[in-house]
Amino acid sequence: MRIGVLGTGMVGSTLATKLVSLGHEVMMGSRTAGGEKAVAWVRSTGARASQGTFADAARFGEMVFNCTQGGASLEALRAAGAANLEGKILVDVANPLDFSKGMPPSLTIMNTDSLGEQIQREFPETRVVKSLNTVNAQIMVDPSRVPGDHDVFVSGNDAGAKARVTELLTNGFGWARVIDLGDITTARGTEAYLLLWIRLWGALGSPEINIRVMRR
Repeated sequence: MRIGVLGTGMVGSTLATKLVSLGHEVMMGSRTAGGEKAVAWVRSTGARASQGTFADAARFGEMVFNCTQGGASLEALRAAGAANLEGKILVDVANPLDFSKGMPPSLTIMNTDSLGEQIQREFPETRVVKSLNTVNAQIMVDPSRVPGDHDVFVSGNDAGAKARVTELLTNGFGWARVIDLGDITTARGTEAYLLLWIRLWGALGSPEINIRVMRR
């Protein structure tokens, strides 16, 4: 499959590298083609890796991952272009974190809205699936780094899109437990969870953590 990854940071490069290792062709997108990080990633990753602008990567991908900083995600997706995203699955892994006052961050969107919902509203012809935003980059692609079975979540309005993403999570990334929370409004919960996740990181001294949901 051809996959576009928007964002050249740790999350984008980790996901893109894993996807290439699974046999996919991956184009990393950034604001301008030829960015230092994107070029270095292509050089280190091999023949199935390429780079370009946000629009190039969105046009290239059959599936697209939004790995941009949450506060800049809508701007990046506008640059990617609605026409290039039309009908495609967009996996949104970003969180609307505000670090302007230092650590811990706050949320720029919360309670009655979420970044996932804002993306879906602005790009109604795109099949948005919120997922992987509740763990750090290493755990996203290798859940075995945390012992035992633990949970990752999907939110979205399109059942078929969630099924495709779930298949990639289980058969590609190795997630044994994927919980479908429901429509895209449920992204409010997983984005708000980041406020607790940040505190757990501080209390436990490691970002390589996750939770398992237990029921009677």
